[in-house]
Amino acid sequence: MTLPLLIGDRLRRTRGPRTVLDVDRVEVFEGEALAVLGPNGAGKSTLLLLLAMLEAPSGGRVTFRGHGGARAERELRASAAVVLERPHLWRESVGYNVGLGLRLRGLPRVETDRRVHRACDAFGLGDLITAPVTSLSRGQEKRLAIAQALVLEPELLFLDEPTSGLDADAREALRRDLATLVRDRATTLVLATHDRNEAFHLADRVAVLRDGSIVQSGSPVDLYADPADRYAGVPTGAELVLPGMIIAAERGALTVDVGGLRLSAVGDGAVGPAVRIGYRPEDLVLGRAVPTAGDLSARNLFYATVAERRDEAGLARVRLRGPVDVAALVTRAAADQLELAPGSRVTVRIKATALRVYAAASRTEPASVAPETSAELPDADAPAGAPGGRDAVPDGDRAETPADAAVSADDDGAPPDDRGPRLDGRPEVPADATGATGR
Repeated sequence: MTLPLLIGDRLRRTRGPRTVLDVDRVEVFEGEALAVLGPNGAGKSTLLLLLAMLEAPSGGRVTFRGHGGARAERELRASAAVVLERPHLWRESVGYNVGLGLRLRGLPRVETDRRVHRACDAFGLGDLITAPVTSLSRGQEKRLAIAQALVLEPELLFLDEPTSGLDADAREALRRDLATLVRDRATTLVLATHDRNEAFHLADRVAVLRDGSIVQSGSPVDLYADPADRYAGVPTGAELVLPGMIIAAERGALTVDVGGLRLSAVGDGAVGPAVRIGYRPEDLVLGRAVPTAGDLSARNLFYATVAERRDEAGLARVRLRGPVDVAALVTRAAADQLELAPGSRVTVRIKATALRVYAAASRTEPASVAPETSAELPDADAPAGAPGGRDAVPDGDRAETPADAAVSADDDGAPPDDRGPRLDGRPEVPADATGATGR
């Protein structure tokens, strides 16, 4: 049986009277990529810092290769590198910053130069080695921080929000390079992110964090197919919800009344309690409002009127009014073929297996988890794509949804000019050795 490389056991972190992290257990296996996914304030960065032993837990312990305490910290420092969301960069050249950790380790100049050039080339900085840090864009700063860590050739790499604050093009380019890194170097990776596409495309396993606790952990495919609750469903795109009540339940088959419309769903539950049904807009199949005889008896089929159509690249986002108000995502070609326009009538069909039924209220579930207006269209930067780079497969008029658009809130970190050297012109080296927190 393969033992975990890194274990966080009963980790707890308090700040004053507030508990910001309370995780029963988290394991990282050698060669895998683990993403910790959650919104801002969920505790992702705190968990990463505890696992990297850069911050001491208020309770619990971290073990590395089966050891804890000072030995684990010493071995981890020799084997790992951490890239913080706001990395420390010194007002010197790119090459100086990338090679700082190697010089602190006493590597010969020739070997240092060789590894600096290789790391810079790998992350698109080969032509900028002599450029001053103050001349870099935000995306180039992010690349520099990652190169600064990779030059140390770590066995374990920690990344905290590596693409935050970047525009869409820079974010996508960096994500592709990170995917290459994970694939080619087989580096063990712990990634903290609030970007579901980043997590699903880079990670072998994803741990969804809410209010400092892990609510679900599994492969991207598992989380996408079967989110544990409404909160876990939000990062997978099942964020549009309909209020209803279970009126029949038998052997995993549920019938839910939603505003007088009866919808069939798959799941466990009992007759009576109020529930929420989560769905992804790309799972709705639209058709002409002239159903065949067979359609008249089909389940989960209803009529709706187009309230709004919004075209974006090859997709059309459609707001629909009917027995329940819903939002759909289809290809522009399908929308044109159906002549979708405000006022036009359509049929709406959704498979029972595409609906997720959650309890209407939970003592631990915040009310702000997801909007309860099903007609609210998803943000243009947040289509709900399937994990692992596999987009939703077209089915009739259903759209193929790109999984490469990220949900990422900009984070205005300190500009390079705010990260300066000491008065004597030489950098004051932090306790964690390098700007990338290389060990």
